[in-house]
Amino acid sequence: MTELDLLGEHADRAYPILAGLVTPRPIAWVTTLNEDGSVNAAPFSFFNVFGDDPPLVIFAPGDRDDGSPKDTARNCERTGEFVVNLVDESLAEVMNRTSATVPYGVSETEREKLETAASSSISPPRIAAAPAALECKLHSIQLIGTNRLVLGIVHRVQVRNEFFDPATLRVRGDLFHPVGRMSVPNWYCRTGDLFEMVRPKYDETGSESG
Repeated sequence: MTELDLLGEHADRAYPILAGLVTPRPIAWVTTLNEDGSVNAAPFSFFNVFGDDPPLVIFAPGDRDDGSPKDTARNCERTGEFVVNLVDESLAEVMNRTSATVPYGVSETEREKLETAASSSISPPRIAAAPAALECKLHSIQLIGTNRLVLGIVHRVQVRNEFFDPATLRVRGDLFHPVGRMSVPNWYCRTGDLFEMVRPKYDETGSESG
């Protein structure tokens, strides 16, 4: 095994090492409102859901090279609202294009001609073509070192009909295949190759049952 000291000798390599090992990571394609009301869209792969009571998501937009917050973080702090749009393969290329650094106030949805749709509980719209979207209100922004963590409570979920089973109230995992982030700088993965493992159940004696 190779041992790496991320607080010492290898501190300057912490990002590529961790981003290469902790994979695949889901992608939060976040839409927020700029000060002029235009829509900002940017992807982040330091993202996940962290609880259900309340429904909690966290993403880390990082900072610009000069240490100032990125547009998404500024908009979240100012408005207290954001949408996490999930990304399938059909949207991967345009999602990647919106990761480019542009001056504050430039609307990626206008530049990329991305159609948006109104959210039901917050002001920022969702990306209309996204297979699912989480409408979030800001819980807090936490700074831990140079990490900027945006915590949001999910108020509404929008899911394309074909990806949701109304009888079981479950997402159709056999049909819903978002893309995932792999090693930096440029690797992604598809999620269509699935396998199933049923969680074991044990009785009070510790013996496997059923």
